[in-house]
Amino acid sequence: MSGEAEDRPDLAAMLMRLGRHMVAVEQPILAAHDISMWGYAVLTVLRDEPMRTQTALARSIGADKTRLIPVLDELQKRGLIEREPDPADRRVRLLGLTPAGRALHQAAQTEIREAEAVLLDQLPAGDRRTFLRALEKLGTESA
Repeated sequence: MSGEAEDRPDLAAMLMRLGRHMVAVEQPILAAHDISMWGYAVLTVLRDEPMRTQTALARSIGADKTRLIPVLDELQKRGLIEREPDPADRRVRLLGLTPAGRALHQAAQTEIREAEAVLLDQLPAGDRRTFLRALEKLGTESA
């Protein structure tokens, strides 16, 4: 390992600072859209993969299935998601976004991306692209 690695904070420390900053930036945006971080995470996953079991959904966002149920109840009550019995196994619930859920997610994500741009604009364009690629790669590798 090179000497430069010894002169920097650990990755976890740097990522935690950035993560706390981004949560602080996103909280007011999500509050303005009347959605929790967990709710937004659910909408994001369902946008990418429209029908999932509750167990698979919980695993994909790193939540305990029992903790996720009230979030799903609230999203369904608000008409943002649908939960339907799986025809192959009636004990399993399939989940999907409603048009209202898709619209809310898009509106919140647009504002979040605008806030992210303020942070990312501190980097030169090439560094910004490299940073985002590296985060995607490391996130995929560790999953």
